[in-house]
Amino acid sequence: MAYRAPVDQIRFILNNVVPFNEVAATETYAEASPDMVDAILNEAGRMASEVLAPLNEAGDAHPARLENGVLRSSPGFDKGFNAIAEGGWIGLSADPEYGGAGLPQALNMAVGEFMAGACLSLQLNPLLTQGQIEALEHHADDEMKALYLPKLISGEWNGTMNLTEPQAGSDVGALKTKAEPNGDGSYSITGQKIYITWGDSDVNENTCHAVLARLPDGVDGTKGISLFMVPKFLPDENGKPGKANNVKVVSLEHKLGIHGSPTCVMEYSGAKGWLIGKEHGGMAAMFTMMNAARLGVGVQGVGVAEAALQKAVAYAAEREQFGPIIRHPDVRRMLATSRAEIFAARAICLACATALDMAEATGDAEWAARAALLTPIAKTYGTDVGCRVADTAVQVHGGMGYVEETGAAQYLRDVRITPIYEGTNGIQAMDLVGRKMMDGGAAAQALLEQIQDEARANSKVCPIRIESLWGAAETLSEATAQLVEMDMEDRFAAAVPYLSAFARVLGAYYHLKAAVSGGEDERLMAKIYVDRILPRYRADLEEAEAGFGDLKAISDTALGLA
Repeated sequence: MAYRAPVDQIRFILNNVVPFNEVAATETYAEASPDMVDAILNEAGRMASEVLAPLNEAGDAHPARLENGVLRSSPGFDKGFNAIAEGGWIGLSADPEYGGAGLPQALNMAVGEFMAGACLSLQLNPLLTQGQIEALEHHADDEMKALYLPKLISGEWNGTMNLTEPQAGSDVGALKTKAEPNGDGSYSITGQKIYITWGDSDVNENTCHAVLARLPDGVDGTKGISLFMVPKFLPDENGKPGKANNVKVVSLEHKLGIHGSPTCVMEYSGAKGWLIGKEHGGMAAMFTMMNAARLGVGVQGVGVAEAALQKAVAYAAEREQFGPIIRHPDVRRMLATSRAEIFAARAICLACATALDMAEATGDAEWAARAALLTPIAKTYGTDVGCRVADTAVQVHGGMGYVEETGAAQYLRDVRITPIYEGTNGIQAMDLVGRKMMDGGAAAQALLEQIQDEARANSKVCPIRIESLWGAAETLSEATAQLVEMDMEDRFAAAVPYLSAFARVLGAYYHLKAAVSGGEDERLMAKIYVDRILPRYRADLEEAEAGFGDLKAISDTALGLA
């Protein structure tokens, strides 16, 4: 079965579940009228379903490759990327001054989901470019903006993110890449970076690398790091790609999945670059890019989950074993709980996006805090659901799911990277319980109070067990108050199960809103989530309460170290 972009499901969530109507009512996003939204969703959905989805298997079977140092992308990726660029999808939320459409991030994330569900390997190209666009909009000087943003927004050039080195992954401060001033406002960048997504491209005429490096006077750790723009080809006086820079792709990684996305080892040998933002302020600029990408990666998980589930449902309807297996109780359980989790993850991602939009449009600190709180939850839950649903889709296929010709296995292989890149899900959870709780849990408690208030207000009109949701929110509120009193080691040990519990409560909340405004299908799906998935939050919180003591006490030998 061919992938179909879930246009109607996105439209329902925007209209009924998340506060997109408030976004569209602001002066900043006044152009996001219902007609405009429908046109964007329909056209982006058509492009993803008809143009990108047919490229997915080709990207898997015919990976990106290096030929004599020249990158060759998967068959058809050039035409697919042209459809993305010519449709204006890269700059959907970018600044209109430089050619963007200036529309809400909620719409950008919806389009991103369509493209990721259709062909994740190709969608990674515009996703990284969009992150770089946001970093330049917030941190670059006017001259750099004028040169690079129009080219990135149009898709003529693509953007990358260069953080990781062999010895410096999550510990970014351990990087060794150096930047030496040239005396003319430029810098010579020397070092090696690994895991660089779309670090070279033959579907773009230039590749622009955002590279973290340390100036001679940069102190140790993250506070001494700066961010530089290092293009593959140095722009000439007309802003066109000119002389080749001293940067090259050393090799491509051989990966479990996303074969069509070139994951590059990059070598910088005195490459010419220009400072983005302030000296030693690289982490602030890079975090702008990473935060944009983190929500986008959560959306990737949702997109792949949707595609995998569509394939599984179609197979279950066709496969006969004592009748169509879609009628078997356990198969139906797998399909229904997967659908319920996809809805919850999609709603969390779109709620995060609308909070970002409201913060941008109003400058309201509470909206900014809400967006910051939801970002690690959206990234983690979206990608965890992506892996769970893709795994379940293989199970629904049975033995045929383990055979590559059905295509079910590709979704599982592709989506497995999403809990790892752009900050592992463990790091996202630590961010939630650490940095995002520096307010004493105020933002989290405000959201939980809102959930309880709406649960009470809808207790007579909603068919799901409202007391389950209200009680879960109350229990999570108490757990949050306890969490902020823990020392940091205990808090970090609790981080992953605590985030999981929070995500399940949020998922039930958004299902409540769907049940109140939707029809019988939405009410039954909400019941499935509240009865079968929400109860797992209790086990999550019990694990969170255990802290770090037992984990710290157990010996390395007991863990299996010889």
